[in-house]
Amino acid sequence: MLKKNLGRQRGASMLGILLICVAIVLVAVLALKVTPAYMEFGTVKKSLIATKESGAKTVVEIQKAFQRNADVNSISVISGHDLDITKDGNDIVIGFHYDKKIPLFANVSILIEFAADSRNL
Repeated sequence: MLKKNLGRQRGASMLGILLICVAIVLVAVLALKVTPAYMEFGTVKKSLIATKESGAKTVVEIQKAFQRNADVNSISVISGHDLDITKDGNDIVIGFHYDKKIPLFANVSILIEFAADSRNL
């Protein structure tokens, strides 16, 4: 009985295991390269919230308040002068957008477009 079952059993081939390992490594490299950009985006959003809550009313005050937060949090992708500051009725809307290009290997890169404003935080 044992010999009949051994003939029908099959396992993963060496090529199959190798392809699965390559796919896992590619996904891990992608995650390790992209995660810091999203963490940085979260830090920029937190600085935007702090700027909104600071009570700054004029464009210059808002830019300076954001820049102080950016300096403390080591944000270099955007500065106070890059903010989009508009008025929506009596509410001041502070927003930003920027692109982050992440090189993967050789001439292959990922471009991520980040954007947020104080209305949807």
